[in-house]
Amino acid sequence: MKETPVNKIMENTLEKMREMVDVSTIIGEPMVTGNTTLIPVSKVAYGFTSGGTDLPSKSNAELFGGGGGGGITITPVAFIVIENGKCRMMQINNYTSSADRAIAMIPELVDKVTELLKSDNKDEAPAQESAE
Repeated sequence: MKETPVNKIMENTLEKMREMVDVSTIIGEPMVTGNTTLIPVSKVAYGFTSGGTDLPSKSNAELFGGGGGGGITITPVAFIVIENGKCRMMQINNYTSSADRAIAMIPELVDKVTELLKSDNKDEAPAQESAE
């Protein structure tokens, strides 16, 4: 692809946006207080635009007009709380839909299923030993 001023504008815009947003922006660094670990979770939305044109001229000088820009929104939405071996999600905002509510319940559901499986394994172990 031919290197044009529009390409340079787009590359610079994208590079600056990459510098601002990375994975640690969405899932933040864990914070430990006592026996509780908090992990911040954020929603990131971004967009950009750029464009340009070569202007006709009567001289040999190359004329170019162009521009670019972008915007980023970072919104904190929840904390993942790990306490006493249990994981749950605390949303910052109220639920906006049933899908949000279902997603927030996943860590709690995983904990309950894990407890169920552990209790089933404990019940089966003595029964197997007495059968031998």
